[in-house]
Amino acid sequence: MYSFARRKDTRVFDEPLYAHYLRISNADHPGRDEILSDMENDGEKVVREIIEGEYPDEVIFFKQMTHHLTAIDESFLERVSNIFLIRNPAQIISSFAEVIPVVTMRDIGIERQFDLYNKLKASGLHPVVLDSGEILKDPENVLRKLCSSVGIPFDKCMLQWKAGPLKEDGIWAKYWYRNVHCSTGFEMQKTSSRTLSAHLKPLSEQCLPYYEKMFEVSIKA
Repeated sequence: MYSFARRKDTRVFDEPLYAHYLRISNADHPGRDEILSDMENDGEKVVREIIEGEYPDEVIFFKQMTHHLTAIDESFLERVSNIFLIRNPAQIISSFAEVIPVVTMRDIGIERQFDLYNKLKASGLHPVVLDSGEILKDPENVLRKLCSSVGIPFDKCMLQWKAGPLKEDGIWAKYWYRNVHCSTGFEMQKTSSRTLSAHLKPLSEQCLPYYEKMFEVSIKA
């Protein structure tokens, strides 16, 4: 999201279905009450705005989480370009575990990504899979391929940004975005090498087959 926000032709939206998810799931996330009072809670209204909204920008980028697509008509995904961002499950699990006490497969999202990817492929669409590790190997090359895949020109400004928050950040940024607020580009975070707690390893092993299948079709550096 921070990369796309640097483009002059692009407007980004941070997780517009978050409040819908919290209302439907009753999940106990940090800042829950604040999020519910700040955002539209009706997921169908949010989806209509995504599809039918009028925007002056050429490119509209919606950052979504797969578990936010709960109790909602997913057919709108067939009307947009879909980019699935994947990451080594152990790294995602460690990141979530710093913020929420119980981490589940639903939170990690890789199984849901795998299912959605296959559904879109079966519909004759061409979703793109982007692996965070491959981006780090050669950010410019991978982003050039990504932009080509979704039919937009590459812009070098996507490679760097200023440290600190974006004005488009959701109000949950203070809980989740500490590392990205310290970043200025695509670089390995120190937290990526932390050791996974023993009680979380079974979840990582459960996620790994889905990640490996998604990685096979991801853009390579």
